Amino acid sequence: WFDKRFMYEESFRTPLLVCAPGMKGGEKSNALVQNIDFAPTFLDIADAEKPQQMVGTSLLPIMSHSGKAPKGWRKYLYYHYYDCPAEHNVMRHDGVSDGRYKLLHFYGPEGSYDELYDLRKDPNELRNVVEESKYAKHLKRLQSQLDTFRKEQRVDEW
Repeated sequence: WFDKRFMYEESFRTPLLVCAPGMKGGEKSNALVQNIDFAPTFLDIADAEKPQQMVGTSLLPIMSHSGKAPKGWRKYLYYHYYDCPAEHNVMRHDGVSDGRYKLLHFYGPEGSYDELYDLRKDPNELRNVVEESKYAKHLKRLQSQLDTFRKEQRVDEW
């Protein structure tokens, strides 16, 4: 891809390296984290209160437990790109991923469509399985979660 505006893995999955006093080196985590977690983490480290309107969750519990996500940690990631049409000509889209499956919803004046990927079987996201019946329960679950994120964050398609 020509930039990082897509929810495809090669744009979306970015390594996060953390070094802090007292942290054991060489730990690896598969916890679902996002850049919206940085500010709450910095506030937590500084023992400052996170403002109520701030989204994101402190990564300190993961950092202090050998990379293991604590009970109740997020099970889904939400992404939304809404800047189309712009010089980048990337279609508006949002989506949700649970780390195994990913649903993307593209929308704009030219119409809308969905893509669903099984990241374990297709890590390069080359095979859209949105129409395959054996993935129907995952599609429904991810669509429901996507709707929940949209409501929580007051997102409209337009």
